[in-house]
Amino acid sequence: MSPLPMDDDRAPIYTVGQVAAMLEVQQAFLRRLDEHAVVRPARSSGGQRRYSRVEITLVQHVVHLADEGMTLAAIRRVLDLERRVARLEAERDAARRERDAALDERNAALAQLARLLRGR
Repeated sequence: MSPLPMDDDRAPIYTVGQVAAMLEVQQAFLRRLDEHAVVRPARSSGGQRRYSRVEITLVQHVVHLADEGMTLAAIRRVLDLERRVARLEAERDAARRERDAALDERNAALAQLARLLRGR
């Protein structure tokens, strides 16, 4: 059985009106975020914007930044930098996992060598 769209955080199921009501913002604000490439929701077959829960969370973050006085251009830059940091953190974490695996392998080889040397 495949998951339902409502179970998928990335499923674009919420309309502009629903998101505006949830977040207590104007629909025009949401359209402006799309026009300025700050938050780009999916489009329905009829061309209407559809937001996922992930995008709604992002809009909440944008609302907070806007409330702090940031312009849409500045907010877009902040979001780009946050994405870059997330990518770099993921790369760092992957490198750490590789290093740890290599160290585990080396330690296992050293332990085996020590056992062989003790057996002489």
